[in-house]
Amino acid sequence: MQRVPSEEPNEETHEDHLAVTPPATWAAGVPAVYHAMQYSLSQTSPKRTALTLLNLNQVRGFDCPGCAWPEPEPGDRPVNEYCENGAKHTNDEATSRRVTTDFFSRHSVAELAGKSDRWLNQQGRLTRPMVKRPGSEHYEPISWSAALDLLADELRALDSPDEAVFYTSGRASNEAAFVLQLFARAFGTNNLPDCSNMCHESSGSALNETLGIGKGDVSLRDLYHADLVFVVGQNPGTNHPRMLSALEETKRRGGRIVAVNPLPEAGLARFKNPQRPRGVVGRGVRIADKFLHIKVGGDLALFQALNLLLLEAEDAAPGTVLDRAFIDGHTTGFEEFATHLRATVSWPEVEEATGLTRARIEEIRDLVLESKRVIVCWAMGLTQHKHGVPTIREVVNFQLLRGNIGRPGAGVCPVRGHSNVQGDRTMGIWERMPDSFLDALAREFSFEPPREHGLDSVGSIRAMRDGRAKVFLGLAGNFVRATPDSEVTEAAMRRCRLTAHISTKLNRSHTVCGETALILPTLGRTERDVQATGEQFVTVEDSMSQVHASRGVLRPASKHLLSEVAILSRLARRTLGDKVPVRWARFEADYGCIRDHIARVVPGFEDFNTRVSRPGGFGLPNPVNEGHFPTPSGKALFSRNDFEMLSAPEGHLILQTLRSHDQWNTVPYTDNDRYRGIHGSRRVVFVNPDDIRALGLAEGARVDLVGVWRDGVERRAEDFRVVGYNTSRGCAAAYYPETNVLVPLDSVADISNTPTSKGIVVRLEERTEATEARTPQGAAGRAAASA
Repeated sequence: MQRVPSEEPNEETHEDHLAVTPPATWAAGVPAVYHAMQYSLSQTSPKRTALTLLNLNQVRGFDCPGCAWPEPEPGDRPVNEYCENGAKHTNDEATSRRVTTDFFSRHSVAELAGKSDRWLNQQGRLTRPMVKRPGSEHYEPISWSAALDLLADELRALDSPDEAVFYTSGRASNEAAFVLQLFARAFGTNNLPDCSNMCHESSGSALNETLGIGKGDVSLRDLYHADLVFVVGQNPGTNHPRMLSALEETKRRGGRIVAVNPLPEAGLARFKNPQRPRGVVGRGVRIADKFLHIKVGGDLALFQALNLLLLEAEDAAPGTVLDRAFIDGHTTGFEEFATHLRATVSWPEVEEATGLTRARIEEIRDLVLESKRVIVCWAMGLTQHKHGVPTIREVVNFQLLRGNIGRPGAGVCPVRGHSNVQGDRTMGIWERMPDSFLDALAREFSFEPPREHGLDSVGSIRAMRDGRAKVFLGLAGNFVRATPDSEVTEAAMRRCRLTAHISTKLNRSHTVCGETALILPTLGRTERDVQATGEQFVTVEDSMSQVHASRGVLRPASKHLLSEVAILSRLARRTLGDKVPVRWARFEADYGCIRDHIARVVPGFEDFNTRVSRPGGFGLPNPVNEGHFPTPSGKALFSRNDFEMLSAPEGHLILQTLRSHDQWNTVPYTDNDRYRGIHGSRRVVFVNPDDIRALGLAEGARVDLVGVWRDGVERRAEDFRVVGYNTSRGCAAAYYPETNVLVPLDSVADISNTPTSKGIVVRLEERTEATEARTPQGAAGRAAASA
């Protein structure tokens, strides 16, 4: 076995250093503390590290820029209310490294485009506005005034407001999101794509249709008191590790947990809480009582099978299984749902689609029958499929059958993976906001917002590709690497007249330029924000609809940085002039003014400034928890969902994309994934050993991943190493964004239009000397990937 290579985050190597060790059987513990501190101290000083971590997720501190998992109540919140990845992400933003104007003089855009995501991120914080002018090979400095005038001039020169795209990632605050959507609509367009389009849009679509609200109805307290918790299509140990502490509390109170996933994940096996003695010197806590090793895309079949078993259990013992009072009083469509299910569920098809036996599924049914309070949590393992919306509708059916919606200790819980992605949607970042929101906006600001639905993320790429969208403005995020069909996306961006990104750090999107390109550097969540009326704070909404304040504590990385609110407010003034009666300058000077407007526009935010100033903030009302379902019928809807099985031709596999442990969204911190036993490389594909043999390959073989889709276009991710892993048979997994190239732009979920990143049919094509000669770009790609 090779030695495990150094984790020094800024090293640049062009060789394959892959070492594979056995996967971990538990998560967190002392190693998590060690790795968090190792990375943090590689970025900045011990003093600065201590300052950020002691204020992270604290009442008077700042919200973690990472995931959207909620904090406990202020009185129950530990001093170290953060996880390994939260500490890494926070100090990645708080880094002492700086990208100066000299850096851009030394590196052309073409050279930067050949660097890896990790290398770009590790150069440090952006410090000055920069512009790449038409025909130039380099970014050069530009003043804020000139940069915003340039962007405003391009916007005003468009033939239609709908030729502009305003993208937002979930890192943006409520205040910045509200200002952006107001600016876009005052400009005249609903083109407001966001990162939700690519992750949890299927959740919102399914929940809006069935429950009348696109959010979950679960709180941390509910999770603690549940009898049974399903964790489906989700890897908490990497993507939101603080969830493991909540699940630990569930177990302490006697609850049981069922994990459903195509790969066994260390965090769902056992958790060693580093803040508890048994997490340091003991064995920790077993998290999952049952692990269902499901095939990719088999979740719809699983929940249909469970629902049929519950119907049959009610048949055998009438009045003892289903909550008939709840069904009769608060739902509609039950009889049609039950008839459809009895007529369509086939056990041979269920077993083939899930890879589970009927006996195994019946074990889970028995757990359900023993449980009065059930919660189902899920993430992108459910949403990023063609049938993602029907799958989540079937989860809702499962919860409705026994009245596990809208009552304590029970409910549905979509777990968001970005710090304020849910809040951005609440603030109006959506291309299809309802008329009630637009009516309120019109009353508050005395202008008529556009009513025609705008472009989502996939639609925006198509519009840029086809020349129908010509200016792109991104608020945070890394659009180019977060989106599917990488070659198509990059070509689309390059067709724009102007691309502009409001960013804290360098990323791949800055290297994929329109004719003119702007980098607009902004304050980070960790930094103090001082405006004309004094120091400001912003707010966020977590995954469980709790709204709270976030106050930065660090000196800004550069005196030339502006806040997101300031950038957007100044841009709006330049672009719109007196077109709408909005006090943009007042917004920049006093964020409380923005919150006053939000209080009058967005339901649930009444008296916003006062309520958010209380320790821990406040919770948004959820009509479902009051027994009211804002659907057309006023009741929750049972749905009929047609079974669809993902299948691959002989000699092919179904690939899902996923994060490594040492990664935040599109940015890897190192090339390691220690929970899965991967060290020194990201270009690996996890395949069941039986499938490796059946395909005539060997572990460690070099292969290209070749996507197979109906358009006949060959999409190829080059030079991956085959790693034998306990994936479900017929399935494989590899890291994104390296494999986003394989996801066709037009392969999207029905209804939600979410890219199908968890259901890609591929073949593994072994590389030969002839392959290397035929595809010389593979060597450059490998070099960039390992840089």
